[in-house]
Amino acid sequence: MRPQITVLDAGGQYCHLIARKVRDLGVYAEVWPSETPAAELQHRKGIIISGGPSSVYEPDSPRIDPEILRQGAPVLGICYGLQLMAHLLGGSVRKGDKGEYGLARLSAAPSPLFENLRGRTQVWMSHRDVVESAPPGFVIIGATSTCAVAAMADPDRRLYGVQFHPEVVHTAAGLDILSNFIFRICGCEQDWNPTAQVSELEQRIRDLAGDRKVFFFVSGGVDSTVAFTLCFRALGPERVYGTYVDTGLMREGETEFVRGVFERIGSKHFRVEDASRSFLARLRGVSDPEQKRHIIGEEFVAVQDRILQEGHFLDGRWILGQGTIYPDTIESGGTVKADVIKTHHNRVPGIQRLIDAGRIIEPLSSFYKDEVRRIGRQLGLAGDVLDRHPFPGPGLAIRCLCSNEAASFRRAAEGWIAPVHSVGVQGDSRSYRPVLVVESFPSTPDEAADLVNRIAEINRVVALAASHQPLARMSVLPASLSDERLARLRRADAVVRTLSLESGFDAHIWQFPVVLIPAGVPQRPDSIVLRPVDSVDGMTAAAVVMDHGLLNRMTEKILAIPGICAVFYDLSNKPPATIEWE
Repeated sequence: MRPQITVLDAGGQYCHLIARKVRDLGVYAEVWPSETPAAELQHRKGIIISGGPSSVYEPDSPRIDPEILRQGAPVLGICYGLQLMAHLLGGSVRKGDKGEYGLARLSAAPSPLFENLRGRTQVWMSHRDVVESAPPGFVIIGATSTCAVAAMADPDRRLYGVQFHPEVVHTAAGLDILSNFIFRICGCEQDWNPTAQVSELEQRIRDLAGDRKVFFFVSGGVDSTVAFTLCFRALGPERVYGTYVDTGLMREGETEFVRGVFERIGSKHFRVEDASRSFLARLRGVSDPEQKRHIIGEEFVAVQDRILQEGHFLDGRWILGQGTIYPDTIESGGTVKADVIKTHHNRVPGIQRLIDAGRIIEPLSSFYKDEVRRIGRQLGLAGDVLDRHPFPGPGLAIRCLCSNEAASFRRAAEGWIAPVHSVGVQGDSRSYRPVLVVESFPSTPDEAADLVNRIAEINRVVALAASHQPLARMSVLPASLSDERLARLRRADAVVRTLSLESGFDAHIWQFPVVLIPAGVPQRPDSIVLRPVDSVDGMTAAAVVMDHGLLNRMTEKILAIPGICAVFYDLSNKPPATIEWE
């Protein structure tokens, strides 16, 4: 099937999300490399150039064939794509005075691209470079308070560019903007029907598996459960085996829940493997988040190989199944030019070797979390599985931050710089920076985003919710991934999940990570960070501020846990912060 729209991949985190949003509108789209020659795109009705982490004035930055901008098909440049279009056509691009990450308000001029916005001006930004002047022939059709060229157009040549990301859910009218481009400007016709996804996926599984059986390492989360169920339906109960590996990094009551899930599915071949001692032994003394993820991923491979060898699963009759979804691949640098934000446990070198050897089946690797839930509903899976908040494959290890040395909080004009580093994503690139702590609670996520935009050394803002000690007396203390610290985190996480479910707050958010940081005083050396967020696909997320009554009940119970000094509340959107801290 020939795509009507081609998305040129300039290395951003969202190029495949753009294509998916176009397909959601009923138009078939594919992602191609940015350097694709114009001659290979002659029959497209439209071209979209994605965002990316590079700067157009850098010598090795992604490029497109300039003829694409002259051959007559409409082109929409998004973020880096806007800057590249401006650069190639005679405009000026420079490094901005400050970045713009998160929500902004668009002031839009009349344009076919902005038809029917009906006052929905909220857009999602993630950039530092800016277009200083538009190319000859272009008019500026959009601006924000810090970005003079937030959108530009040359209607005669049907060339358009936006600095913001219309493909993400937090751009209020984003889907309408894409719809205007593909239907009003490109003249596309609907030719894509996603309702046949399940039958197509099952047939693809049968084609790939052939006469082999499939062995899954399942987590009980949405992704691996849906992937297992697809294979279970496609191949039958005798050909699909599942093992749940208890790494010692799981939440309270998790093993019992997962066992019940697979009993309901009807699996005849499901078992639990207790590997907690080996995982915890390898993680002791490790504080770097990427090293943690690599260790966990490689240990998964080692445990997997041992189980496969013991069960005689390594002969040609078996293939390995995984619940990998698309953001796992993207954040791990899985497209040609994408920056590595964090390495997911199912994309470390050991797993990649299995993929290269043709021993992996990943039926959901092209889908986002919301699409996976939709597929799960078509499969008839229960709500207590499909509506679960996402939980990271590396488990509590990446929510239990460690430190090799002591360091003091540092007073800043806006609050305190905490010497606790977290992972962020700014301008589609990975950042690993300290956290700003503000004492006035609650601040709004918009205010937090402004602080990150203004203070280059941070990528995250948290508010002090409650504490046994003032910030001036607290410091970061040396800490490793110990049984004692994991127990503190596990107890706090259970408190949060129970109160969120009882209050109904759980139903209004997408995920609620609970993070342990080594900040406090010697008698109470750790603190908890609450991180409720709203999202659709995990690629972007907005921080959610909860009701004060619920927050007070949570903090009271958490502060009663031995060893906990304070409770902080993460007010950061994604971007500039990632959902998980590591």
